[in-house]
Amino acid sequence: MAKRYVRLTQPLVRDGKGQPLRPATWDEALDRTAAGLRAATARQVPGGPSPVGIFSCSKATNEVNFAAQKLARVALGSNNIDSCNRT
Repeated sequence: MAKRYVRLTQPLVRDGKGQPLRPATWDEALDRTAAGLRAATARQVPGGPSPVGIFSCSKATNEVNFAAQKLARVALGSNNIDSCNRT
């Protein structure tokens, strides 16, 4: 039997570990994402490795990969970016 994939039409969030996913508004989902990134970067030890990183696509244009690298370095303060250009 073939697997069926369903495209999500709205964000889903969890209210706690082990809790089921529930529908959320885009504003709530983006606010929670931003809060999670802020919390992760706040835990960074000065001079230590960054707790966040970005994966980009090797098939993306140079401009898109450049924008991803700028987002990682400037906005997130991380040098952890990989675009799998080695393959």
